Amino acid sequence: MTQGLETTPGLTAVDGERGTVDEDALERYRRELTGYSYRMLGSMADAEDAVQETLSRAWRAADRFEGRSSVRTWLYRIATNVCLDVLDGAARRVRPMDLNGPSTVATAELVALPDGRWLEPAPDGRVLPQSDDPAERAELRESIRLAFVAALQHLPAKQRAVLLLRDVLRWRASEVAELLDTSVPAVNSALQRARETLAARSPDETDAWDPLEPEQELLLERYLDAFERYDMEALRALLHEDAVQAMPPFDLWLRGRDEVIAWMSGPGKECEGSRLIPVAANGLPAFAQYRRASTGDGHEAWALQVLEVRDGRVVGQNSFLDTARLFPLFGLPERLDP
Repeated sequence: MTQGLETTPGLTAVDGERGTVDEDALERYRRELTGYSYRMLGSMADAEDAVQETLSRAWRAADRFEGRSSVRTWLYRIATNVCLDVLDGAARRVRPMDLNGPSTVATAELVALPDGRWLEPAPDGRVLPQSDDPAERAELRESIRLAFVAALQHLPAKQRAVLLLRDVLRWRASEVAELLDTSVPAVNSALQRARETLAARSPDETDAWDPLEPEQELLLERYLDAFERYDMEALRALLHEDAVQAMPPFDLWLRGRDEVIAWMSGPGKECEGSRLIPVAANGLPAFAQYRRASTGDGHEAWALQVLEVRDGRVVGQNSFLDTARLFPLFGLPERLDP
């Protein structure tokens, strides 16, 4: 879908009690609505389609907006309904570790699952609202990290919406009840059940990521240097002993520093000579990986690596291989010339 709103003939801007409903008034909420929809749906493509549908519905209904709530609340009501419609009957988005146990290099088989099954990464710049508050920025980054968004997908759709609205966006129970056309006790009950489910699933704890923190910046510099030189000993020193490697759309995943290094030294050795371009995804450090072109001329898009860090070492190397979908989303070229 296009990014701009469709203009509907005959509609005029409408002044509500707490805002003006015109195209600019709606567009200013696009990024935060995309972040909300991404957490709900686990897919940037689905999230952006949902937000476009939300804004289009809002524009078509602008002449009926009476200002009894803020424009923001009104848009979240529409966005929630759109997301619930998308989720109705849809399979939940997953990570490889949600499907089976870890493989070893000796037993590894590359089995690709169809589109629409995998949790997808999201560019920070399209899902995180700007904030001048460091604590708020850190909290927002935590709320889109891969492990948290993956855990959300295990919740029933309405519990997912309640938890996001209450615990991430900090809405009052009465506001959520009004948005969902339900009661405050029902909201509180749904929130309790959602929290219990998340606690039982225990999303993996990782270091809070701050791109301005010197030690973390140094870790990324060392990782980039070691990977581009394909220096296995240097990479080993940067990996946590419990490091996990996953490569969607394949359901294969490996656990343990030795297995990850064995994969990179064996089946993954074709990545030698790659170039990495830093990007920001899911509030985490990430790199666009380009492998040497088969012609020997330049480098071609291969993977979007999203890293998870614990105790100052890389504990998760998530290589998303669907570059045809992901690289345009991150504004990345298909190839790097020599």
